[in-house]
Amino acid sequence: MLETGQMNRDSVEMVNIDMLVPKDHLLRRIDAAIDFTKIYEFVKDLYSEDTGRPSVDPVVLFKIVLIQHIYGIPSLRRTLEDIRMNLAYRWFLGYGIAETIPHFSTVSYNFKHRFNSGTIEYIFRWVLKEAAEAGYLDTNVAFVDGTHIKANANLKKQIRKEVPKEAKRYAGTLLKEINADREEHGKKPFDDDHNDEPPAETKIVSESTTDPESGIFHKGEHKKCFAYEAHTACDRHNFVLDVVVTAGNIHDSIAFDPLYDELIAHYPELQTIVADAAYKTPWICKRIFDDNRILSTAYKRPMTKKGGLSWRDYIYDEYYDQVICPEYHLLNYATTNRDGYREYKSKGYLCQSCPSLSQCTANAKCEKTVTRHIWQGYVETAEDVRHTPEYRDLYYLRKETIERVFADAKEKHGMRYTLYRGLAQVTNWVKLKFAAMNLKKLANWKWKEGLCVPYFQLFGFFFTQMQRNASSAFA
Repeated sequence: MLETGQMNRDSVEMVNIDMLVPKDHLLRRIDAAIDFTKIYEFVKDLYSEDTGRPSVDPVVLFKIVLIQHIYGIPSLRRTLEDIRMNLAYRWFLGYGIAETIPHFSTVSYNFKHRFNSGTIEYIFRWVLKEAAEAGYLDTNVAFVDGTHIKANANLKKQIRKEVPKEAKRYAGTLLKEINADREEHGKKPFDDDHNDEPPAETKIVSESTTDPESGIFHKGEHKKCFAYEAHTACDRHNFVLDVVVTAGNIHDSIAFDPLYDELIAHYPELQTIVADAAYKTPWICKRIFDDNRILSTAYKRPMTKKGGLSWRDYIYDEYYDQVICPEYHLLNYATTNRDGYREYKSKGYLCQSCPSLSQCTANAKCEKTVTRHIWQGYVETAEDVRHTPEYRDLYYLRKETIERVFADAKEKHGMRYTLYRGLAQVTNWVKLKFAAMNLKKLANWKWKEGLCVPYFQLFGFFFTQMQRNASSAFA
């Protein structure tokens, strides 16, 4: 039997907004997982006590941004439009069905001018603290990697600019060890005042006129674009422990130091760093192993000449400090350069008639030069660690941890590109997004374990207890 639908658009009903939100809705879980009133404690100094108009509730402002990041809504304007129509969003904010929602410009202005990077950092750390108190963090192991975020900048609007190369953070430590190594080999040490050093090197970079703090990113099959990179560390349970945002043209190994500083400052119990081959540099290996920690990393393909002899064919003799070539000739120590590499050179008159000369070197003097970093021993230690079953299995977990975090952030939470410009704004945007992801995981885990009980269940429990007490009193 055909039945036509009824158009009850003008009917008036007495309903409670709490009745219209499913009992297991994600926002109910988040609301029960943490106490949002703590936000008042660290934003009260940002507001005047007796001057100006009444503000929008800061908890509401943060909840609006959390809704945006949890559901991957691309812009604040779109977020506020969805909140007007979505009853679950209104319930989460504490707004009634007919209550006016704040304008998107109010939210945007507060997060640009009132809530600074310190406020965002507090939110990020606060969520992690709640997860740690619940026993969900595993800070013995940190998985480290970087992912690129497309910037809000047109690739065609750029200029070519000459900039000086950045000084290495460990330059002072490296120079001291270089001089000690040169003196040990009877060489004159380099001067600390750099009088014998050539002029500072410069490089030509492409700078966006729209967002100068972004950088060119082009890798493999990816389309060339301006981008930022989020250098991120997470634990075994995929909670994001820390993040450092840089321009898209900054190598992972360069951005490792500030990220590592934050990690050991907040989690001194950290024992193992799991990272890919991009982090397998002499300085990173030295720093981690000198801190009595372990670096679990991957095999790094040597950058040798195609068709030439492999680096494995040259054997380093540590006792005599010499290198033995495939034809069993010796390469003796020549010098230690400013980059920290010892140079071992062959005898040209011996190599002229060598049958492997064409595969070995194209030097006009028929001299083969093999370099070895003064910190190469740390790299070899990392290579030994790579073959142990424990740390090999840890490295295999990268696809389930840090790579999964990036996949979720881009597929579910809208982190493929950003509408913000400037390093400070993008950093705040990324930290809020990771804070929302941590909060979502925390709420779901508490819900599954029954550690967070919504207020409507608590009310029902107390109401039942009151009825039982009343019945026993009249019995």
